[in-house]
Amino acid sequence: MAIDLADDKIKPALAATKPSIVQQDSLTYITYQLRPEAQWTNGSPVTAADVAFTLKVLKAPLLNNERMKPQVAFIHDIIIDKADKRKFTFVCDGFTPEMELLTGDFFILPAYLFDPEGKMEAFTVSDFAGDNSARENDEGLQNFAAHYNSAEYARSKDLLQGSGGYVITAWEQGQYLTLKRKDDWWGNHVDDNTHALTANPLQISFKIIPDNTTALLALKNQQLDVLENIPAAEFNQLKADKSFTEDYALYTPNSYEFAYIGLNSRLPKLSDKRTRQAIANLLDINSFIKVSQQSYATPTVGPVPPSIKPYYNNKLKPYSYNLQKATALLQAAGWQRKADGWFKTINGQQQQLTLEVSYRAGNTVFENAALIFQQGAAKAGIPVTVQAQEGSLFSQKAKAHDFDMFFRALSGNPFVFNFKPLFYTSYANDGANYTGFGTPESDSILDAYNVAEDDKEKARLLKRLQEILHEEAAFIALYYQKDRLAVHRRFTNLKISGLEPNYDVSSFKLQE
Repeated sequence: MAIDLADDKIKPALAATKPSIVQQDSLTYITYQLRPEAQWTNGSPVTAADVAFTLKVLKAPLLNNERMKPQVAFIHDIIIDKADKRKFTFVCDGFTPEMELLTGDFFILPAYLFDPEGKMEAFTVSDFAGDNSARENDEGLQNFAAHYNSAEYARSKDLLQGSGGYVITAWEQGQYLTLKRKDDWWGNHVDDNTHALTANPLQISFKIIPDNTTALLALKNQQLDVLENIPAAEFNQLKADKSFTEDYALYTPNSYEFAYIGLNSRLPKLSDKRTRQAIANLLDINSFIKVSQQSYATPTVGPVPPSIKPYYNNKLKPYSYNLQKATALLQAAGWQRKADGWFKTINGQQQQLTLEVSYRAGNTVFENAALIFQQGAAKAGIPVTVQAQEGSLFSQKAKAHDFDMFFRALSGNPFVFNFKPLFYTSYANDGANYTGFGTPESDSILDAYNVAEDDKEKARLLKRLQEILHEEAAFIALYYQKDRLAVHRRFTNLKISGLEPNYDVSSFKLQE
């Protein structure tokens, strides 16, 4: 399956149609049919055997695939149809709504190129389910892993060929990557009225430019046709440049990446939701957006994008700076205002309300937001220290619940809203629920959403979840970002989207 950036819908790519899904007891069976036209670069057909090979590569030990393994961990086995080499069924453990998305969302590798000697044919997909430590001593797997992990497999133009419409013709490390359209590509012969399969440009060159200043200069000199992720301040300058906008169109699609604040609800000083609500009322989200995003962002009340109107709870209002309300909430939570701050007796000891705010080092957006919060909190009598942390340390402390408050960004999508890893109470011990959020009701909502099939029921559950998140104020969503990109006006059929990479270069056509 693939995402068509024209409408952000999931559509068949290698698959002929959407899969069929059958649940039986504790297993889910997801069946796909591959397109009969689909071919590899050498003209051989893409078959279920290639899918099985890819799954083995993703799940096997010793291979450099740790980032992808969790995505397919729930796929226990694959059953290839005996009568049709292009038809197969994934055998999956349990059921979650994102299974359909995940089973169709990994690239299929050509077994004839990556495993010409058939070393992986000795294994089945089910061989790599569960504990694989015993497999690490297998000589055949060790030999395959040695080749697969080598530099050749990562850089070879002869190996890096798929079923898509392009082949690599040039690759200069750190400088550029050039693709050429295949002659008579099979995708051009598919009778597909969705137009999701495209390979229009004859050649595509990606330039690697490590700094924004050089990239913007190349854009202004018309050495680039497309530039995305343009810094907000520079984007505003381009908008005001009439000579530039004569040649380039500027776009700001709503992205699915949002910023949020995490408060550690496990800390005694932050365990009372009224204290957390008080802190939330010291967040000047509009200033965050104006200063750090140059207004290219949309406030949100939760992790559901405001652009997904059926699921977004528009009855709630994003938190805004309200010193009077914050003061009242602190008093209601038992804090007493003294000359040097707020104090409360916790576990028999007098404790002052102070906050250490952390963010990933090098993130100037969150640095600015943290400083704005520090100034606002000072007006309320709450001392705040701001600390930039190196990436691995930041992640380590978040997982260990060793923090007061942090700024962080998360990327999502418009397809599945399975928030269980973020908010389920059991995931607070060993998972991504860093804030310790969770109530019996929120757990039941998350469970119910994952089995709900009716869209109205899904909307009701998600809107209630947003209400609970807003009230508990441990996970406080701030805003969804807008992406910023420029595309030369000589092109049409751009498919601009908030999903990365924000445009579909394979669909580009020249203006007539």
